[in-house]
Amino acid sequence: MNMNYLEEIKKLEELDKKYIWHPFTQMKDWLEEKPIIITEGRDCFIKDIHGKWYIDGVSSIWVNIHGHRKKEIDDAIKKQLDKIAHSTLLGLANIPSIKLAEKLIQIAPKPLAFKSRHFALTKVFYSDNGSTAVEVALKMAFQYWIHKGVKNKHSFLSLKNAYHGDTIGAMSVGGIDIFHKTFEPLFFKTFKAPSPYCYRCELEKTPSECSFECLTEMEDILEKHSDKIAAVIVEPIVQAAGGMIVWPEGYLKRVRELCNKHNVLLIADEIATGFGRTGKMFACEHEDVVPDIMCLSKGITNGYMPLAATLSTDEIYDTFLGEFKDLKTFFHGHSYTGNPLACAAAIASIDLFEKEGTLKSIQPKIALLEKKLKEIADLPNVGNVRNKGLIAGIELVRDKFSKEPYPWEEKIGWKVAYKAREDGVLIRPLGNIIVVMPPLAISVENLNRLMNVIKKAILSVTNN
Repeated sequence: MNMNYLEEIKKLEELDKKYIWHPFTQMKDWLEEKPIIITEGRDCFIKDIHGKWYIDGVSSIWVNIHGHRKKEIDDAIKKQLDKIAHSTLLGLANIPSIKLAEKLIQIAPKPLAFKSRHFALTKVFYSDNGSTAVEVALKMAFQYWIHKGVKNKHSFLSLKNAYHGDTIGAMSVGGIDIFHKTFEPLFFKTFKAPSPYCYRCELEKTPSECSFECLTEMEDILEKHSDKIAAVIVEPIVQAAGGMIVWPEGYLKRVRELCNKHNVLLIADEIATGFGRTGKMFACEHEDVVPDIMCLSKGITNGYMPLAATLSTDEIYDTFLGEFKDLKTFFHGHSYTGNPLACAAAIASIDLFEKEGTLKSIQPKIALLEKKLKEIADLPNVGNVRNKGLIAGIELVRDKFSKEPYPWEEKIGWKVAYKAREDGVLIRPLGNIIVVMPPLAISVENLNRLMNVIKKAILSVTNN
């Protein structure tokens, strides 16, 4: 590199530290570190300003599906840009948002009959990120009951260790103290049920003796308070930011049954699990569950543009229909709702699932990931490994037998991430849990390399 370019790099590093407040980042640490500035991406790799390439081991925070600089999505955005970049959906429509809505309903969990009720996701409400998709769902569920003439359903039931976003409503149904405790005075009242975190069971059960006691507690809450609860909200199958907690088989289906029994809605937050991450298009499909409301974002545009969608049933939508004077309108919206560029990217991304047979092609990768996780599980300071599809968590512990965790302040997860960087892999941990969530398009060879680097980094850090 010539001197001018090195000076430019130094200037950019200084400007970043001078002006940018990074999310979920302790800025005191950041100011003492040498920042990685990304300049380019290709396939499952991203390149920093010094020209070093890294495997994108967490899909740029879980958004990339088909790889960076995917030609079909590039071309779709360029084509739409020649027409219009943005127009509002408030009182107007646009072509990409219409076509995308049809595709989302076509790929949504298939309609399901349950006793006298018919569940089918049929309507799409757009927003622009995961938190707003959840806010839409909460407000939609709340107002649905008001329109039904039920006045007392003002609360929600969610899980401990849950994460649904960073806006006030989304945090109110969250359950991770390190993220949410500070803001608790701002929250509305919610009910919390135990999380099915089998490795660290809140009820001190082991898998061999457990009969879904955590669900028994959920049912107890519903039996006592269903008259106050508008909806149960869950991240189906995998609680992602809570620590990549993978649910035992059958748990999700029982949650759906409990919602039906106690007359509350089910909101499925598929923001992290949607679009193939768990091996099926949506996690709900693993147990043939159709929620009343489903939240989507992250992988929807392959990480190209901010976009989110909240899907609902006709039963919910129809309660909002009325005369103008009745004020049954859903009074919610965003400036960039249904942005044409974002919708064009999402259409191209969904089309790639069929064109490239994505859900079929990831099956050998899932098998490889599970094989590598078994190897890692034998390491002395690995307490638990867990995965669903190409989502995985590796929980590091100070003591394997007592499950004693490393103190948060030791930053063991981050030390592993920093060590992996040296070998060209970018990952971002959740405390002591190493997160593995590469693009679905990653090759078998690169996935193998990713897992080998993570294993080597864990050994290097924990041995020291």
